[in-house]
Amino acid sequence: MTSNVAQDRRQGRLLVVLAVLFFAPLGLSFYLYYGRAWRPDSRVNAGTLIDPARPLPSLALPLEQGGMTDPQFLKGKWTFLHVQQGRCGDDCQRRLYDTRQVRTALDRDMDRVQRVFIDDADCCDTRALHAVHPDLIVIRANPTDEELLKLLPRAAADQSARIYLIDPLGNLMMFYEAGAKPKGMLEDMKRLLGLSHIG
Repeated sequence: MTSNVAQDRRQGRLLVVLAVLFFAPLGLSFYLYYGRAWRPDSRVNAGTLIDPARPLPSLALPLEQGGMTDPQFLKGKWTFLHVQQGRCGDDCQRRLYDTRQVRTALDRDMDRVQRVFIDDADCCDTRALHAVHPDLIVIRANPTDEELLKLLPRAAADQSARIYLIDPLGNLMMFYEAGAKPKGMLEDMKRLLGLSHIG
């Protein structure tokens, strides 16, 4: 009789231990997720998604060094677009440098990405700009590009602070705020190029 009671107690303790081993991790995960202790960041991308994506118009725009772009120049490749109003100072130069480095770091996929810079007459020495950024498509701002620019979600404080990302179908789909880290931009681009079967 005594041995049966001891055996029942052992079995009861074993069931309690098994229940704790099974339910404790589950309870802890619920607490961490639904409690205020910790919650994983659900956002994967470093940029801000534009939802829904905005189709951009097909426009032939004047190139800084003469001639015009093809009306479809924003299609077929992923595009980093930077619009500069006024002089291209240190922050502007850093954004151009960052997009150049991101594109270069894509290695074999770098030809799937282009960089477009829309500036105005007060911007910069265009020859010096092309010397540092030979791959940059530089467009001189004019009334024709207003149809494109009005579709860009503009930053309230600094109209030139954002870098916009356009997909190979010509849709504006993401932007990066001033101070966005190149590492995050690179990770976004690697992910998008890996998923994309176009451009």
